[in-house]
Amino acid sequence: MVINIEQYVEPFIDVCVKVFKKLGKIEITAMRPYINNKDSIGEWDVSAVIGFTGEARGAVVISMKKHLTLRMVKELAGIEAEDLNGDVLDVIGEVLNIIAGTAKQRLEEDFSLIISLPSIVRGIEHSIWWPGEHPRIICIPFKVFENEIFNLSVSLESL
Repeated sequence: MVINIEQYVEPFIDVCVKVFKKLGKIEITAMRPYINNKDSIGEWDVSAVIGFTGEARGAVVISMKKHLTLRMVKELAGIEAEDLNGDVLDVIGEVLNIIAGTAKQRLEEDFSLIISLPSIVRGIEHSIWWPGEHPRIICIPFKVFENEIFNLSVSLESL
């Protein structure tokens, strides 16, 4: 059975906006969410992935370009880097961990979930393999700084 993921988009948007504002005083704006294809290849350089298990399964993924990742980490943690080193990737993984953990608390009104530790994928135009036969992947683009964009993608499927 597929969960009506649209009803869960708002908690992820709310949480994401609050996390960036609280951690780094970074203002982000959610753009129009859309459904993505399981086999699509992203235009991103780095993605952090956290899986959901329990009464539902799926994942939440944050994806962005390298230059935006470096700028976000500088704003969030004060770390200046020229490349996607371990410190940079740890910060992005921890940001997603906070987002997923906070959203999980709100989602647990409907079903019990367990979240995994964050995994990082990096490389130009990488793709994420989503769990499930026909996952509905909701992509929420966020506008940050002047005209930069990053994506938060969510898919949940009840068991």
